[in-house]
Amino acid sequence: MQPGDTLYSIAFERGLDYRTLAAWNRISPPYLIKPGQRLRLTAPRSMAVQARPAPDATPPRQIPTRPPARPAAESAAKTVTTPTAPAAPVAGPNFKIGERGWIWPADGTVIRKYSARRGAKGIDIAGQPGQTVRSAGPGRVVYAGSGLRGYGRLIIVKHNETFLSAYAHNRKMLVSEGSIVTRGQQIAEMGRSGTDRVKLHFEIRRRGVPVDPLRYLPRR
Repeated sequence: MQPGDTLYSIAFERGLDYRTLAAWNRISPPYLIKPGQRLRLTAPRSMAVQARPAPDATPPRQIPTRPPARPAAESAAKTVTTPTAPAAPVAGPNFKIGERGWIWPADGTVIRKYSARRGAKGIDIAGQPGQTVRSAGPGRVVYAGSGLRGYGRLIIVKHNETFLSAYAHNRKMLVSEGSIVTRGQQIAEMGRSGTDRVKLHFEIRRRGVPVDPLRYLPRR
């Protein structure tokens, strides 16, 4: 574990829905975890094979799409070793992508596309050092750190009960955990942290599972 880990980042790393992980460990909203706390990463025997996530207070509108298959959970438990418990998330509205939809998080050429078969969980967009990285939709930052191997400086935005988006390899992060962000707001500067070239690695997760961002982003 790395300092600053949250329930969201642990679930993200394993391709789990954060509410499923919370249900397995009987953690209630706002899903805070404590230093030294052990987290179960597989469903308890008393639960169904796939536990139902604990719903948020007011479910927002969801974007209809066909859900991909869920991956199997990994090892049985993990100990949280963060030096301090994270602050309570800032309460915000029920974010909706709306009719305007998602926007591109950065300008540039897509140099790698999503491929579940090849393990590419998102897309890579080439750019220049310091180039603007934007939030693809309104939401709340639930992780901003460098504790996930292979992602460098990473920002995860929770948009609603269904969707998260992730922005990796940043040179500089301009938001922190709990920040409320708007659609198109600059949240970072593009960089090469955790990789060998300047680029933005962008993911969309639907109920914890990576999906192809090009199915949601506007054509260009």
